[in-house]
Amino acid sequence: MEDNFRGEIKTSYIDSTPWWPEVKRPPKDAPNVLYIILDDTGYSQIGCYGSLVETPNIDALAADGLRYSDFHVNAMCSPTRASLLTGCNNHTVGFSYLGNNDFGFPSLRGEVPSKYCFISEILRDAGYFTCTTGKWHLVNDAHMTGAGPYDNWPSGKGFDKSYTLLHASTSQYYPTVVRGNEIVDPPFLPDEGYQFGADIVDNAIRYIGDQKSTDPEKPFFCYLAFGAMHGPHHAPKEYIDRYKGKFDMGWDKYRELVFEKQKKLGIIPQDAVLTERNKMVEAWDSLSDREKKVFARYMEVFAGFLTYTDEQIGRIVDYLKAIEQYDNTLIVFLTDNGASAEGGPNGCFNEFYHIYTMEWGDLVSEDEMDLLGGETANANYPTGWAWAGNTPLKWYKSWVHAGGVKVPLIMTYPKLIKDKGGIRPQFHYVTDINATVLDICGLEVPEYLNGVKQEPKHGVSMRYSFESADAPRQRRQQYFEMHGNRGMWCDGWKAVTNHVDSPSFEDDVWELYHTDEDFSEAKNVADQYPEKLEELKTLWWHEAGKYGVLPLIESHFRNINGFNFNQMWFHSPHENRKHYVWYPQMSPSFAKPMFGNKSFFITSHVDYRKGDEGVLFGGGVDCGGFVIYVENGKFCACYNFLQKFYLDMESKKEIPEGKHDLVFDFVKTGDHKGVARLLIDGEEQAELLIDTFPLFPMPGQFSVCRYGSSPIKPSHRNKADYFRYTGSIHSVELEMERPMDDIDKIMELAVALGTE
Repeated sequence: MEDNFRGEIKTSYIDSTPWWPEVKRPPKDAPNVLYIILDDTGYSQIGCYGSLVETPNIDALAADGLRYSDFHVNAMCSPTRASLLTGCNNHTVGFSYLGNNDFGFPSLRGEVPSKYCFISEILRDAGYFTCTTGKWHLVNDAHMTGAGPYDNWPSGKGFDKSYTLLHASTSQYYPTVVRGNEIVDPPFLPDEGYQFGADIVDNAIRYIGDQKSTDPEKPFFCYLAFGAMHGPHHAPKEYIDRYKGKFDMGWDKYRELVFEKQKKLGIIPQDAVLTERNKMVEAWDSLSDREKKVFARYMEVFAGFLTYTDEQIGRIVDYLKAIEQYDNTLIVFLTDNGASAEGGPNGCFNEFYHIYTMEWGDLVSEDEMDLLGGETANANYPTGWAWAGNTPLKWYKSWVHAGGVKVPLIMTYPKLIKDKGGIRPQFHYVTDINATVLDICGLEVPEYLNGVKQEPKHGVSMRYSFESADAPRQRRQQYFEMHGNRGMWCDGWKAVTNHVDSPSFEDDVWELYHTDEDFSEAKNVADQYPEKLEELKTLWWHEAGKYGVLPLIESHFRNINGFNFNQMWFHSPHENRKHYVWYPQMSPSFAKPMFGNKSFFITSHVDYRKGDEGVLFGGGVDCGGFVIYVENGKFCACYNFLQKFYLDMESKKEIPEGKHDLVFDFVKTGDHKGVARLLIDGEEQAELLIDTFPLFPMPGQFSVCRYGSSPIKPSHRNKADYFRYTGSIHSVELEMERPMDDIDKIMELAVALGTE
């Protein structure tokens, strides 16, 4: 029985007095709230912040609201999104790094504890309808399975409806999406016109329209989180072709043009300084004609992707206007960090190649250049364009100089913001958005939520700035840290380190900038004001202790020739299971067994009939992995080494009809080398020596009886239904401990194969 029932119950229903609990409603006139967030988009990559790329719909939001010229985030995506949604510093809520792994420390959990509630939880508890579509990236890989746990999925963080991408970098054409708590396939394929950005806007419109149709008085909170502009850069060809030849002037001239435009727009001070080139970027005039052609094409792809994404933003804004909800909606647009240098000096056709091999790639071929932006490319542009994208600032994503943390912020709310097109110069930080929304909605953080006592938030409301550009700033200080790069801002001064160039944390060289007079952090005044520098360094250590920053991790740019994640995985949890059994009903999963540099064998238990075909096991995606499959009556395998080359295997004989054990067997014979074999019922059918570093890299998810998303083998792109196995299959087994009875034979085979 209800504990708080206030009616009267008698024997007869007719004689009894009913009572209904009060329906929760937000304060009167509380607005709808729409967050729009872009990924890896630098300070000057939006038109109204100086970009030469067309973003008319975002610019229209700025013209109808406010632009903030000194707004800051964390230097990577998951940490910023965690701070945005919780209103707390990223280290405090477990996001010193990305949301993929729990590294065994409070600041490195990669998931948010329930005592730091999301804004979605507060708003839903107050009577809002809540929904999210797009990139999530706030949950561990180990929990990205069909069986959950779902505590840190959107459904566990206050969202009534969700259609999201749990993981990080992904194909815009072949994403692994989640609706509610179910991993689902996109509604159609790339050759039918599919693109993730349009899909998430379709779903956001659907959710909002459904809610407003059935309960129009109830406000909504929608978190629309694009995977754009993170690599891979994917866009329909017609958008890319709009920019043909537009960037032939190169990044040096482009940067000068953007700098001039920024001053005309008033988004940067007239006395701002254009910072100097850094060592990661070559002068455009020093490049060969071939390099200039390729690099300009990369930027055309990026620009097409951004304009396409801007068009999707326009669709949801137009929808709000069409259903007469725009004027009563607080729209917050921001980007999650500065522009990304992860494409390397030459750009990359497949960004995962660099992540796994720790090498920058060569210049793309003519054929590859023509494929940029399409479904077969997983590309990122050269570092030079990221440098230009952060004009006039220093450094990039993952650095805590301004280039990594100072980003566009636009707020539009016609009912409250009257200075249309205004610019606000006050220093603010991403946690302040949470405080601002609660202030405008007339809400407070509850003491308890879902039975859990809540911790204080760390933000300052920005509402005071709506009235005047001259209002004194109300945030006094903010620390920064990402990958060992550290910074401390306080009352117009900023101390900052570039740990990438330092041999150790103890040897980090601190720089000092008077940001009230030096917008772009161009003039290091550490030698002039040593006492101020020491004051800020001491304050950084105080804040680090207060907010749980330690331990510091290394930058993936520490290896100048490419990525080096090795040190960052020192305490990473390792897979302890040796034996797995998967059934054909399993959803694609990111909780992958660790195949790299190990022996293993995979057995598929099938009942084969003539004509059956399809995937038995697939680990990875089109930019790398391996797949075991049946095709043309043969048992086959393909090892896709990060799109650089493909090793194919095929059984000598056709599979007989009936029940069989189809085995892919790999024996490690040395460091990052070994022998792969195909066996049908124990009879050897094919063998291959594999010698690669790294061995069996697997970007993305794994799956059984189908591809998880994009096909690992290129010729399977035309296969229907993710090349789902058409025959009868009982299970697929993985064994990570191998019997020793045939090791001698394998070693002899390895020697023989190696001399062929």
